[in-house]
Amino acid sequence: MAEMKPNSVPPRIHEVRRINTPSGVTHVRAHHPDRFTVVGNHLLQHPELSLTAIGLAAHILSLPEGAPVDIRSLAERFPEGRDRIAFALRELETHGYLRRVRERTENGRIATRTYAHHLPVPVPAVPGPAAAPRARKPVSRPSRDARPAPQEDDRGAGRAEPVPPVGATAPSAPSAPATTPPASPAGADRLGPPSADATPCPRDDKAVALLAGLRRSDARLTLSRRDVYWLAPAVTAWFDVGAGASTVIHTLTSGLPAVLESPAALITYRLREQLPLPLPALTVPAPTHTRTVTGPHPMRNCDGCDRGFRAAEPGRCRDCRSVFPTTCAA
Repeated sequence: MAEMKPNSVPPRIHEVRRINTPSGVTHVRAHHPDRFTVVGNHLLQHPELSLTAIGLAAHILSLPEGAPVDIRSLAERFPEGRDRIAFALRELETHGYLRRVRERTENGRIATRTYAHHLPVPVPAVPGPAAAPRARKPVSRPSRDARPAPQEDDRGAGRAEPVPPVGATAPSAPSAPATTPPASPAGADRLGPPSADATPCPRDDKAVALLAGLRRSDARLTLSRRDVYWLAPAVTAWFDVGAGASTVIHTLTSGLPAVLESPAALITYRLREQLPLPLPALTVPAPTHTRTVTGPHPMRNCDGCDRGFRAAEPGRCRDCRSVFPTTCAA
């Protein structure tokens, strides 16, 4: 009888090809006659993409044309949540596998179209000081001269586009006559390029406190010190036209988009576009009738009882008129 070995050889799986390596992955391959997707190893084995981004890219490449791939639809399909899905989409955009473009449809509405690239496209890099004389402007900062792309409203899905600061006006069209814009309230034209050593003006202390407290309503509205000092003059312009702090807070915190990547750009856009007109002066209606106020009537002696009383003309006193009405009337 043969001796039993303590470590017996495991049974062989006939579907698996034997390999020489003792550990690691072993592929159990099968033929797919239909319903398969070809995905390149440059994506699946990308050294910089996260596992969430690689899996999301493989899922998007397997979808048919026209399938919704917005953040809300993907969050309903997968348990990762909107924040992780939004971060994975930005990873794919950074490495050239995804491109989201805002386009105008036939009915005039603005929609976000997503282009999924099976091969990564080169993403333009930020040029250095020696490569190009003009440095690329940061995306998160509003531009002074550039107008924002046409959009339906600031509540639509997608990232908030940079907008010009309060008081900036776009150049008029060649065919339209040049018009002089109305004078802006005090503080509306004080915004300029943000500087690292910006300090608040004593007049803007109330505006600085309002902007710093926006994160109590929504944590996504947390602004840096430089953004708060930069936007404070625009909030002061609202105070100058008679708007209260509650009105400004409601304007800046209501109807926020699902994905908010640049709170400073969104707040600048709302402060510029929704600036109300100054309150009209209150007009006091003129009185319908006026009464001339004079001094007291002079003293008179009653013709009936010789008692003194005040009256405009000589005659009888009140008691005598009640006793002798006919005589008093005569």
